[in-house]
Amino acid sequence: MPNRIRVGIVGASTARGWAAAAHVPALARLDEYQLVAVATTREASARAAAEAFGARHAFTGAAALANHPDVDLVVVSVKAPDHAPAVRAAIEAGKQVLVEWPLTVTAGEAAELAAAAEAARLRHAVVLQVYASPGARFVRDLVREGRIGELAAVAFTGGGDPLGGSRIYRDLAWGTAAGTGNDILTIMVGHALAAVEVVTGAALTEVSAVTARHHDRVGIVGSGESVANGVDGQVVVAGLLDGGAVASLCLLGGNAAAPDGFQLRLTGTEGTLTVTPADPGHYSNWATWRVRLAPAGGEPHELAIPERYRLAPAGLPDGPVASIASLYRLLGAGSAELATFHTAARSQRTLEAITRAAATGTRQRLTTAAVHT
Repeated sequence: MPNRIRVGIVGASTARGWAAAAHVPALARLDEYQLVAVATTREASARAAAEAFGARHAFTGAAALANHPDVDLVVVSVKAPDHAPAVRAAIEAGKQVLVEWPLTVTAGEAAELAAAAEAARLRHAVVLQVYASPGARFVRDLVREGRIGELAAVAFTGGGDPLGGSRIYRDLAWGTAAGTGNDILTIMVGHALAAVEVVTGAALTEVSAVTARHHDRVGIVGSGESVANGVDGQVVVAGLLDGGAVASLCLLGGNAAAPDGFQLRLTGTEGTLTVTPADPGHYSNWATWRVRLAPAGGEPHELAIPERYRLAPAGLPDGPVASIASLYRLLGAGSAELATFHTAARSQRTLEAITRAAATGTRQRLTTAAVHT
């Protein structure tokens, strides 16, 4: 197919990781994309990945991959502390870039990367899948159309398992160190915050928060080992959105392999919208959303999500692969609906404000840019 976008994935291990679980199968279902290159930290694993995934080129570093003329789009799918060098390599090579959430481990560095990508006039995006979610985009439009009147409040409650409990899976244990960007706050609150921003079209202007760390050490599942724990496992946030609506987010860590559902509730002057997942084990960013409208003075009823909101290829069930495929569709179309590096920098500033609010017990005020929805 002519004009296919040629993709190189940094962090395309065959053994584990989000690249193998979601990016590679998503790209395989999209005719407009072609996976041409992979990079890992070792030559043997890079060659194994290239063979397994059908890529022509194998590299042992992000810079070599990004500078190859066959690569149009660099996908960064490594641990968050390693994102920034790979992103800088892509920007310096003049390539568009898609990065797993979080963009990097500090808001300041995220802002620097956003400025660099913008100065280079490159397309840039982060993997906040809810921006491409059929359910989220449908609810966004219901709110815009005034189906519940003026928005007064929004509340998100959900499980954060398998993060935040007294046990952790070995491949996630690195996230128990502070500042690694793989904990309840960054991952679970970050994605929940994105859902709130998409459906409301608004960002938090002030926050208060309470967090708890119940375990100084956590056990490694299936072993007698344990590791030091430097991150909180429970997070409750309250605040105001620009526009004046009250917002709350409650993310609860635990030991299950997957969460036991979430609820997103939007209350307006003329009714309420309530969102729950069709499969309780799915997170809000890739779940099939069940949407219930309770109009003021009317009978509550479930709303079907119109097919026009679906971006994933036909026949691909909702889940991690479909959510990533949908993001690629938005990216390829040059859509303004994507979460960009600027979105990421703003969200990471909000997460840092939540940390300060919890540590100091004082309300934190934020400046916000317009939310892309």
